[in-house]
Amino acid sequence: MGITFPVFYVGALIVWLFTLPFDKRLKLLHYYTCFWGCIYIWVMPTWRVKTEGRGNCRKNAAYIIISNHQSQLDILVNFRFFIYYKIVSKIEIFRVPFIGWNMTLNRYIKLVRGDKDGVAKMMEVSGKTLSEGNSVFFYPEGTRSIDCEIKSFKPGAFILAKNAKVPILPIVINGTGNALPKLTMRTNGIHSIRARMLKEIPYETLAELTVEETAEMARQLMIRELALLKQEMSATES
Repeated sequence: MGITFPVFYVGALIVWLFTLPFDKRLKLLHYYTCFWGCIYIWVMPTWRVKTEGRGNCRKNAAYIIISNHQSQLDILVNFRFFIYYKIVSKIEIFRVPFIGWNMTLNRYIKLVRGDKDGVAKMMEVSGKTLSEGNSVFFYPEGTRSIDCEIKSFKPGAFILAKNAKVPILPIVINGTGNALPKLTMRTNGIHSIRARMLKEIPYETLAELTVEETAEMARQLMIRELALLKQEMSATES
């Protein structure tokens, strides 16, 4: 990765330079970024990744997209869907050479965790991004789950969904926590990884719910789907 980061970043600069005059939303640059991320999955022989449900994402619709978070690998796996969005990520990642610089080029959304003004700024930028017709991608647990179970959700994504009156598009991932555990960069053995995009939760479904009720409804839906995904993967392996 260290060898290829500079090469792909130069490619990102070229895509940005030549497409910006006619692609103000930077969609082509985002798809290039998806391709860049997917290369590391495609060349890793011990990761068997399967994505499902991409057809549940309507073309040109603006969503709040949410995913559970088991591993750093989740970001690459979600790139496999090749759908357009602006991802919300902690500001420290934007400072990483090449990767963070590319995120800035893409106008992804910075979050200063634990800082009230930083959170307010993230919400402001996310709201503006939604109003421009772009989907915004959150990992609402706020951090990776050590035991791979879905933890409680932070409210930001659901406040935005209600304020912007946009649907929520959930994604459930399983297997990344074992393939690339939290607090390590080691990967051992062969790992099956599945990512499933669920049907959208229409705004009408959450219009009468509180933010807390909306978050818990989405969380319980994803918990049920994660349990089903684990059963299916276990049956396949056996």
